Amino acid sequence: MKPLQELVRPNIWALKPYSCARDEFKGVKAEAFLDANENPYPNGVNRYPDPLQEELKQAISPMKGVPVDNIFLGNGSDEAIDLPYRIFCRPGKDNVVAIDPTYGMYEVCADVNDVEYRKVSLDEHYDIDPDALLAACDENTKIIFICSPNNPTGNAFQREKIEKVITNFQGIVIVDEAYSDFSAQKPFRFDIQKYPNLIVLATFSKAWGAAGIRLGMAFASTDIIALFNKVKYPYNVNVLTQKKGLEILSDVTLLQRHITMILEERVTLIKSLSLLPICKKVYPTDANFILVRVTDADSIYRYLVQKGVVVRNRNRVHLCGDCLRITVGTKDENTKLLSALRQYV
Repeated sequence: MKPLQELVRPNIWALKPYSCARDEFKGVKAEAFLDANENPYPNGVNRYPDPLQEELKQAISPMKGVPVDNIFLGNGSDEAIDLPYRIFCRPGKDNVVAIDPTYGMYEVCADVNDVEYRKVSLDEHYDIDPDALLAACDENTKIIFICSPNNPTGNAFQREKIEKVITNFQGIVIVDEAYSDFSAQKPFRFDIQKYPNLIVLATFSKAWGAAGIRLGMAFASTDIIALFNKVKYPYNVNVLTQKKGLEILSDVTLLQRHITMILEERVTLIKSLSLLPICKKVYPTDANFILVRVTDADSIYRYLVQKGVVVRNRNRVHLCGDCLRITVGTKDENTKLLSALRQYV
C-alpha cells in the first residue's frame, strides 16, 4: 500500500473539518446547553445528535468484534460508498475498478464524482478473477470494489482470492459485506488491523431488519476512519436513527432468530424453485436472496406484478440474462410467490 497521504486528495488531506458545538467541550457534565442555537424546550428531538454516535458505536463494537475507534456510521451504506470517492479520487483524473455485475451504487457514485469506473467481468460461474482486477488498474486507480456475498449473484468469493487483491493493490480495497450475516464465510472486518488499505462495509438494512432507518457501517484503520469523520457532514446520523439503532441492538436474541428463519426459508425456497419447469437454474447463494434463471424473465416478472408479487428483474444486467432476483421473504410471502409461479403458463 502507498502511504495514505499519497492516496488522499491533497485538498482533503489539508481540509479543516467543520467544528460541531458539541465537539468543543470535553470532560464535564453540562447542565445548560447554550452553544448550538437550538430550541431549548425538550420534545425528544430539539437537541442536535451526537456527531460521532459514541453510544451506538459502543453497542455495535462487541456485536461486530471491532473496536469503537475503527467504526464509522453513516446515512446508509451509500454514504460510506460515496465518501471514499470524495476522499481519495480526484475528479476527472482518477479511476476505480469493480467486479461486474455488482451493486449499482458504486457506479452511480463514480458518475456523481466524475471518476472513471472500470468494470471487470466475473466468469461464467460468477467467480472473481484477482489477476484480471489487478490488471485493470493503473497509476491512477485509487479504489477496488468487491461485494461479497455479491449482489445480484448472491455468492461469496473465496477469501484467498480477495486477499490476493488486497495484498497486491497499492490503493484502497473496499469489501462490501452487506450480506455477510447470511454467509458461513469469515467476515473481512476482523482483518482491518492486518490490512491498512482495507475498508469493510456493513449495514443495518439486511439481517438486522432496519432498512427504514438508513444506517450503514464502515470498518477500517483509525487513520481512514478519521478521514471519513473529517469529510462527512457534521450530523449525518439523526437522533431518531441513533435511538432506533440502540433499540434494535438491545434484543440480540430476536436478531438471531430472524436470521435463522431467513436461512431456513432460503433452503425451502431453493428446493421449491428448483422443481419448477420455468426455472432453468437456481444459483447458489450466501445472501438473503436467490438469483434464478427462468424461461422468460420479462414475461414472468410482469405476471408476478399482476399477482401482487414483486421481485427484481435482472434480465438486462451483465451475465444475468433472463434472471430474476428473489428476496427470501416470510413463509407466507414465499408461499404466495411459489403458488403464483406454479400457475404461470
